[in-house]
Parts: sequence; C-alpha cells; structure tokens
Amino acid sequence: MTDLFAGMTGFLPALERIADGALLLRGFFAATEPELIADLRAIVKQAPFRHMVTPGGHTMSVAMTNCGASGWVTDRSGYRYDHIDPVSGQPWPAMPPSFRDLARRAAEQGGFDHFAPRACLINRYVPGAKMSLHQDKDELDLGAPIVSVSLGLPATFLFGGLQRGETPRKFRLDHGDIAVWGGPSRLAFHGVAPLADGEHPLMGPQRINLTFRKVA
Repeated sequence: MTDLFAGMTGFLPALERIADGALLLRGFFAATEPELIADLRAIVKQAPFRHMVTPGGHTMSVAMTNCGASGWVTDRSGYRYDHIDPVSGQPWPAMPPSFRDLARRAAEQGGFDHFAPRACLINRYVPGAKMSLHQDKDELDLGAPIVSVSLGLPATFLFGGLQRGETPRKFRLDHGDIAVWGGPSRLAFHGVAPLADGEHPLMGPQRINLTFRKVA
C-alpha cells in the first residue's frame, strides 16, 4: 500500500478552527495510512456496503457499513444504534486499533481527551452522492465529540449552526483531512455536497468517510 506522504520529513498537519469547539486537521493521518486502509478493506469484506432506507422511505445515496461495538442503522422503524448487523445477523466487525488510535489522537487536538469511540460509521460516496444537513443526536453521550475522517476524492463539507435555517459554511476536505466537533458545536447541522467526478490515485472514483462516535 502506497503512502502518499512518504518522504515528507518534518510534515505536520495544519489545524484550522472553524467554530467554537470545531476544527479541521489537514493531512492528519498520513503516517498510519497503509494500515488504516488495509483494516478498512477487511471490515468491508466482512460487512459490505449497503444503501439504507430512512424512516420516510428514502433510499440514501451514500452506501454505509459500520464497525465497533455498535453500528448506526436506519429503516422504516427509525434511526438507532444496534450491535447486530441487520444484513448478516452477526455483530459488526470489531473496531481495529488503527481506527481507534487515529480517532483518539484527532480528538485530543480539539481538546477532547480520552475519547473512546464505540461506533465507526463508514460512508461510501460515489460521484453525485451527498449527505443532507443533519445533526448527530442519536447518541446518549453528547459530551463526546464527533471525529470524521476523509479518504479518497475531495468533498465539500457543509458546517452550519445549531438551527437548520442557518446558512452553512463550505470547506474542502481532501484525503487525509479530519474534522472534529464537540462542545458548543456538538449539535451543529452539517452535511456533504454532491460529490464531483474524479479518480483518486489510491482510492479510485469514490470518497470514504469514517465517522467515530462514543454513542453511550
């Protein structure tokens, strides 16, 4: 597996604060990239991507899977966390150390120490796929942050306020970037604009997003 940042000695990720309690870490996970992507492929082999259906009957354009003690699911009965994959009837794949360590280190950069995620939502975007503005509010522990890792094609991240009607700001997220938000921004509305066409040298014509949550 190729490390896109090989040979860049002294490389330090840039930190960009975008709101109170929210920041972007540019190029943060380069050093752990090969292990991270190998672990990602193993998870997807065990629990393949699928397009979930919302309670309103809408099929999501983003394909999803999960790893960790709990996984986020949606169907006609509602949004929830469940420790069983409804497709296989088996527990979700365990969260690998490469995932857990990356999430912990990223959270620390935002001042959220001792972050211990129990769920990692894995979203696959292909060109045209998007994520509408929403709040992450299905978790019992809202004191823990959200850590969101970007791989593959660049995306336009929409980050708004605590009210749906507030106009979100737009941020480009590239392969290796991580968004962290919590505290005053924990319930900020956020989403992803439709993904543009492209071909990433490592990930191909797609974007993969890893979203870590403590859940409870």
